[in-house]
Amino acid sequence: MRTAVITGMFDPFTRGHENLVRRSLDLFDQVVIVISRNAEKQGFLPDRVKLDSIWACFPDKRVQVVLLEGLLAEFVKQFENPVLVRGARNGTDFEYEAQLRAINMELGGIETVILPSSGSMAHISSTYARELIRYGRPLNGAVPTPAANVINRYLNEKD
Repeated sequence: MRTAVITGMFDPFTRGHENLVRRSLDLFDQVVIVISRNAEKQGFLPDRVKLDSIWACFPDKRVQVVLLEGLLAEFVKQFENPVLVRGARNGTDFEYEAQLRAINMELGGIETVILPSSGSMAHISSTYARELIRYGRPLNGAVPTPAANVINRYLNEKD
């Protein structure tokens, strides 16, 4: 069994992320979506909202969603034949992902596959989606509908 591990902050989970997961489901037996934390960045959405919004998009039993505690290179060792799957929207993303690939290969011998974004999604980023949220704009087109529903519930309860 081959396991695709897709990691990111997913703050929030976008249509580009959803597309990457769906494409990975076509290529791998299972997909593990790993929500990472970045000590240098304050998260916009709480972890619970991130988890719930991603779960809402993937009721498929071949998809798991987890919060990362520790190093990714250590975490992926628990899976049989793990492969990191990363998306790249442009050349700058590709260069960054290639650097991460080298780090993960050095730390854990983990292979990485970098998939280019689907053309219609190259402009979608979590930063863009956060700006839509900040200014009260609809998330249509930037965030999958099930995820947007979870985020909107959270925002309404927060107010």
